Amino acid sequence: MAFIDVFNGDADGICALTQLHLAEPRDARLVTGVKRDIELLDQVEARAGDRVTVLDVSLDKNREGVVRLLAAGAEVFYVDHHFAGAIPNDGPSGDKLKTIINEAPDVCTSLLVNGYLKNRFLAWAVVGAFGDNLKKSAETIAKGLDVSEAQLRQLEDLGTYLNYNGYGESVGDLHFAPDALFRLVSRHASPFDFIAGDGREHFEKLADGYQTDMARAESTQPEAASTAHAALFILPDAPWARRVSGVYSNDLVNLYPDRAHAVLTEKANGNYLISVRAPLNRKKGADELCRRFPTGGGRAAAAGINDLPAAQFGEFARQFTAQFAV
Repeated sequence: MAFIDVFNGDADGICALTQLHLAEPRDARLVTGVKRDIELLDQVEARAGDRVTVLDVSLDKNREGVVRLLAAGAEVFYVDHHFAGAIPNDGPSGDKLKTIINEAPDVCTSLLVNGYLKNRFLAWAVVGAFGDNLKKSAETIAKGLDVSEAQLRQLEDLGTYLNYNGYGESVGDLHFAPDALFRLVSRHASPFDFIAGDGREHFEKLADGYQTDMARAESTQPEAASTAHAALFILPDAPWARRVSGVYSNDLVNLYPDRAHAVLTEKANGNYLISVRAPLNRKKGADELCRRFPTGGGRAAAAGINDLPAAQFGEFARQFTAQFAV
């Protein structure tokens, strides 16, 4: 029997898997990538008796892979909060699929794993929720921790930095490959051991990168197509811009909670990588918008498009401002 762990390379995926590995240490093959690499089951081959865990990637985008793995006799444990569509539970292999899927806007995969593990590694769930920009959810569950306000802000910083590290066109854009970062993080039963213990140098590297890249992004002005309810920003084709695109979107929506935001990053092929955030005070519509365009997807509060043709910029801007007009 082989263990195969498949996870999104952002904070939520890393923190969800960290909880599971702390609960059940195992030597597993890791399958991950940059945050936008979501069709990860295309990389997985398994046999009867193998155990495949899938975290924080849309079942809808991996449906064929799930069906193929079940047909091969593998057991699949799938935990996620993105759009799933119909769950393939029918047929003789249905009993080999276990899912925990909740698409509510205030839920993330780390929180779902925390519920499954009954708060055993609650601090890591808090980090994952902060990383997914679910500040209220994170602070609510953090009441179960004996931490000071300063320590809570450390957990928030760690979640932000882990999430920041997941963005890029390729692993070469990142400060740490997601599988390597997971191995560094998951050694620690407590996030504070990573922040201030023997993981401190890695934490500081992420913090320095985040602060440098965010300083560049904050000088960006909104595009002319922006409205009072929906603002568009364009970042250049550069590694720093690709790294910061998602966390900059989160920062904007936290600063302007009644406004939707789209951060478009120019790509070498002339197209755009897009991160969309619904208004923080009205977390809906981002996924509906992005799924109208090829390579688009996500969840109600936060979604994106991996490769928007430049010729469709005007149509995207029109639909974006219309989606969030009120």
